[in-house]
Amino acid sequence: MLRALSTAATGMMAQQNYLDVIANNIANVNTTGFKKSRVEFQDLLSQIERSPGAMLDQGTYQPVGVEYGLGVKTSATTRVFNQGSIISSGRSLDLAIEGEGFFKVMTSDGTLAYTRDGSFQVDANGQLCTSDGLLVQPAISIPQDAKGITITTDGNVSVTTGKDSAQQQVGTIQIARFLNPSGLLSIGHNLFVETSASGNAVEDAPGQNGMGLIEQGYLEGSNVQIVDELIGLIKAERAFESNSKIITASSDILRQTNQMV
Repeated sequence: MLRALSTAATGMMAQQNYLDVIANNIANVNTTGFKKSRVEFQDLLSQIERSPGAMLDQGTYQPVGVEYGLGVKTSATTRVFNQGSIISSGRSLDLAIEGEGFFKVMTSDGTLAYTRDGSFQVDANGQLCTSDGLLVQPAISIPQDAKGITITTDGNVSVTTGKDSAQQQVGTIQIARFLNPSGLLSIGHNLFVETSASGNAVEDAPGQNGMGLIEQGYLEGSNVQIVDELIGLIKAERAFESNSKIITASSDILRQTNQMV
């Protein structure tokens, strides 16, 4: 069988993976705090018929070799954590991180998860939480009679209660960052958990030691750029089409060879 058949097949599968990544990026173009993924490829091992540098009969060395590539594979889908657009919402519990860092929340099994989605709520107990009810860490309790909530860029949360116009601090939001955020594991619901690849979380107050600042009344939008994704879609489509033509050409060659026998 011609090598071109299996080689082109790997190309088609790789472009299918590329399309899957593009589809997910575009599907989440309006997801708060979403970070797009980028697909990366590697060539497969080559079939070597003659190695460069091989000894020739005359005592000289072969200057070049003969090798045939066997295709391509998807090596990684890297999460890109560059800043998304900051969108004004005017809601006091909507927070955006301008710069590096993640909000910390406690999952239902007691482990910490991290998110860039700052569309927070207050539950029946006055606890600051996500839209799924996961509590922000460290826990922040908003009094039932709170009239106004102010969150500073360095994470201090203050409220005014009753007839008292003076602000009362009720907690501080801390954020975390990672040496390799692309190594975080996505678990859905706009959440990530740390892995051995991401390294341990470094926690600090916003604005300290490289941490981003918190902007109240804003949300971070997705960092997906539709134009870039559409360009990638065209490239994937053309590459898939080219690989399919190689399979068609290889099939024609095999058919003609069989007719000659």
